[in-house]
Amino acid sequence: MKLLDVYIVKSFVRNLLFGLLSFVLIFILVDMFENLDKFIDKGLKLHIIGQYYMYFIPEILKLVLPLSVLLASLFTTSKFVNFAEMIAFNSSGQSVYRFIAPIFIIGIFLTGITLYFNGWVVPNANSAKLRFEREVLGKNINSSSQANLYFQESDNRIIRIENFDENNSISTNISIQKFNKNELIYRYDIKQMTWDNSKNDWKLSSTFKRIFDTTQAKEKMLIDSGKYLHDYEELKNILLSPALIRKKQTKPDEMNLTELEEFIASEERTGQDVTRNKVDYYSRISYPFAGLVTIIFGVSLSSNRRKGGAALQFGISILVCFIYLGFLKISQTFGYNGDIPPLLTAWLANIVFSVVAFYYLLKINK
Repeated sequence: MKLLDVYIVKSFVRNLLFGLLSFVLIFILVDMFENLDKFIDKGLKLHIIGQYYMYFIPEILKLVLPLSVLLASLFTTSKFVNFAEMIAFNSSGQSVYRFIAPIFIIGIFLTGITLYFNGWVVPNANSAKLRFEREVLGKNINSSSQANLYFQESDNRIIRIENFDENNSISTNISIQKFNKNELIYRYDIKQMTWDNSKNDWKLSSTFKRIFDTTQAKEKMLIDSGKYLHDYEELKNILLSPALIRKKQTKPDEMNLTELEEFIASEERTGQDVTRNKVDYYSRISYPFAGLVTIIFGVSLSSNRRKGGAALQFGISILVCFIYLGFLKISQTFGYNGDIPPLLTAWLANIVFSVVAFYYLLKINK
């Protein structure tokens, strides 16, 4: 790497770290003022509060990294412009593309790290943060007993669980119904199901089967004596397990990319609408690439000398990122409603802003 590249990279990394530190501190201070009364009421010590914010920092970094990258590229480029270093750079026969190359390489490196960070580290931190809020702050408390759970196990079969004890893996008052179009074919009513880890199956008690015979316009009731769910031929392919029940109640923000992908595949197999989850999955992959877009934006916006200095650069970076995030949220709304395919929804903001950024970059180079 040439000396000039090292100089550009050092300047960019220094500004990037400054931006990350500034935004993380701002987020923490805002959140601290919001939760200060809760911390005091609970009598939390400083190290406990610090533990909470350690769980919160990964989510903050995920949100502010594109903003920090834009800020770093703006400050780095404007420094070259304001100190006439860009004039010397251009006089040596180098174009703006040569200037942006080392910054863009750093951006690619950051994108790779961020993909892993957002896909696996952030969900684990979010899960720990939510657990901390429930156990320490008393927020978002979920009982170990969950009520009225519904699962569309296949296109024509619905499972209802009146109560699920997560600690003991016991379900009570279960109804399994199979339909043919709009007609109910049969229904299993099970008083209790207890998960047997050794058999990887549900142990049943008080199992009733009702057959609805529409040809004779009457209902037949049978009492079966099968001990396990998969002892019944009609129920052998049911995939329901305590882990799946818990996962269905888990927020997508708490799932890593692998878990979210498996969850989507499981939901699709049961005929569920997974449009929203697919948008979230693809968005988690596309969002790290926003850093590359903001690098091009930052260089193109700050390559011309402007009055205002650092304050103006900061204002521009905030404005661009708010527009980007606003566009992202609007497109996600259309994606959630099914108006735009999930994959296009996730990448639409990056595509539109990349076109605009490259337009300004080409215009400057001319």
